[in-house]
Amino acid sequence: MEISGKILSILPEQQGEGRNGPWRKQDFILETQGQYPRKVCISVWGDKIDQFSLKEGEFIIASVNIESREFNGRWYTDVKAWKVNREGQEESFAGPDPSMSAGAPPSNDAPMPNDAYIPPASEEDDLPF
Repeated sequence: MEISGKILSILPEQQGEGRNGPWRKQDFILETQGQYPRKVCISVWGDKIDQFSLKEGEFIIASVNIESREFNGRWYTDVKAWKVNREGQEESFAGPDPSMSAGAPPSNDAPMPNDAYIPPASEEDDLPF
């Protein structure tokens, strides 16, 4: 799953010693874009803290895993980032070109979403209404 938005704050790094050895964790608050922005607390674990080198105010696209677990009758949910791309980096959007989808002719214009295809004015409208 991917979540995109602006980093509002980066919380202090936490460290500890567990059964499997030492661990590191850092949380950051991401605010989504849109009519109803949401704030999401996302965790980064281990060496990914240094690898991602996040900064407040930057726009990112975070690939996350969401998992809930039960403890003493209460449920807790973790949102863990496993990949982060700066918004605007092309490799995060690798996939088929939306302008080449079935039913839409190739165009020299900027690509439009698949559901926004508007036929050229030269095509006849054969609808009865």
